[in-house]
Amino acid sequence: MRELSLLEARVLGVLIEKAHTVPDSYPLSLNSLVAGCNQKTARDPVLNATDAEVQVAVDALKGLNLAFESSGSRVSRYEHNMGRVMGLPSQSVAVLALLMLRGPQTSAELRANTERLHRFADVSSVEGFLDELAERSAEKGGPLVVKLPRAPGARESRWMHLLCGAIDVSQMISSAAPEDFVAASELAALKANQDRLMREVEDLRALVERLYTELGVSR
Repeated sequence: MRELSLLEARVLGVLIEKAHTVPDSYPLSLNSLVAGCNQKTARDPVLNATDAEVQVAVDALKGLNLAFESSGSRVSRYEHNMGRVMGLPSQSVAVLALLMLRGPQTSAELRANTERLHRFADVSSVEGFLDELAERSAEKGGPLVVKLPRAPGARESRWMHLLCGAIDVSQMISSAAPEDFVAASELAALKANQDRLMREVEDLRALVERLYTELGVSR
């Protein structure tokens, strides 16, 4: 498979993400796909793609069989076909989607940020799938991710996908200030964990309220 452009990778990542996060609206219309590509949050880099540019990108993905158009709707709707075409399990597809959407991340960040796509048991399970993607044989198309050398001052190494081609690792490290990198990395992981904990607290609160009601106990 040829290398993807930045926008093609973004479109593919959005299709994978939205299949899990908004299943009632999936497959996606062009308008929804454009909105997902241009989100200001959970995207790196932030894009401002036009409808025409996204349409060209999704048509290119259709040509690679990585996406297809659903039938039976008056409005064109699109969905991804990545796992089947590339012979990847859903866990690997989830990891690649996050890397396409958010850029380089540590395995801990990937575990936290992929929760809505796939809930990994622990960081080591994420690293297991990353290692498989990094060691993918030439017969299957070659490696799909690379582990970046740990930047000075950083606690963990980050991973990046190779769907858009090889990465100049030395340039990526030198262009990032160590203290900024560490802060951004840790804050992203903390925020993802905080969001997860808040959702769990809300679920527990709702459960407690229901139990109070069912038992007829006043608070």
